[in-house]
Amino acid sequence: MSRPVPATQSVRGQALDRRSFLRYAGLTGAVLGGAGLLAACGEDSSGSGSGTSDDGSKFGTVAIQLSWLKNIEFAGEYFADSKGYFKDAGFGAVNLIAGGAASTSVEAGLGTGKIWAGLSAPQTTAPALLEGLPAKIVGTTYQKNPFCIVSSAGKPINSPQDMKGRKIGVQDTNQLIFNALLAANNMTPNDVTIVPAQFDPSPLANGEVDGWVSYVTNEPITLTAKGFANANFLFADYGLPLVAETLTVHQDTIDKQRDKLKAFLVAEIKGWRDAVADPAEAARLAVEVYGKDQRLDPAEQTKEATAQNSLVVSPDSQANGLFTMTEELIAKNIAALAKAKIEIKADQLFDMSLLKEVYAEHPELKQAT
Repeated sequence: MSRPVPATQSVRGQALDRRSFLRYAGLTGAVLGGAGLLAACGEDSSGSGSGTSDDGSKFGTVAIQLSWLKNIEFAGEYFADSKGYFKDAGFGAVNLIAGGAASTSVEAGLGTGKIWAGLSAPQTTAPALLEGLPAKIVGTTYQKNPFCIVSSAGKPINSPQDMKGRKIGVQDTNQLIFNALLAANNMTPNDVTIVPAQFDPSPLANGEVDGWVSYVTNEPITLTAKGFANANFLFADYGLPLVAETLTVHQDTIDKQRDKLKAFLVAEIKGWRDAVADPAEAARLAVEVYGKDQRLDPAEQTKEATAQNSLVVSPDSQANGLFTMTEELIAKNIAALAKAKIEIKADQLFDMSLLKEVYAEHPELKQAT
């Protein structure tokens, strides 16, 4: 049975871990035969998404799997739903399905047809594709992944080199990405003392370890709230510029339902523009509506929403639009995956052509966030 996740740790998720891939293993047969099951996700029979669905809408109902529990991490989706952007785009409903340790992966859901799209990460999707899943990443919410090493402000760890000879708390599910960080900085596990950890950073606060694998949008904020002054550095700034919260879809959706997928992307962009502009309302939606069963703290969620904006908005996304990836960023992701011993080509994993079409057709969506 999976360990329950405390509310203060609920932002911790699958966005950059290997749980999804482990759950995907052994599903190759289902994946290869999954295209015929897509109707189970609310696909209309027209394939192109034209016509009218059973609920009277253009595109019907679709299931979207989130990468983790319903917290501030998915503020854009909450805005798109609550403000009617999904309905305006032609959907009867968009069911936001919580992920988490007990759920199956986005990749497995796509393979079996249980979901229409999902939020995942390159290092989770790439192995599934190499195993035979016909899917692609068509956009990314986070331009930078949120992984960091958090440490005491009194004994800060400000770079990978500072970890040498220090005790670092590493969760089993994050061991792969931590080892990739070491490799990207010409280090090995022998350079540090790896201490097996869960997700509660109390051992760091208690001085049992010197550093902790964390999300920059979570543990540094919760530790500060408890009076523990801390420092951190991002994996993305030290050789692992992987994106995160990537929108992943089945290849059949790209090939046969392009208009439907583009309509969904328009609604997503509108939702995330609102989320970036209003962290307080983003937090309210997470706390009071979509994640009300998580017992989230409003002040903490607002701080996390503000911190999250620095991952969503970058000079490139300001110039090219939210969810986009430049060719340079894609190349960096492919190189970073190789450091994690995942060898894949850019055109096998990414397809940014839909977003290019969306922004060409809706240039107003490019306005600075």
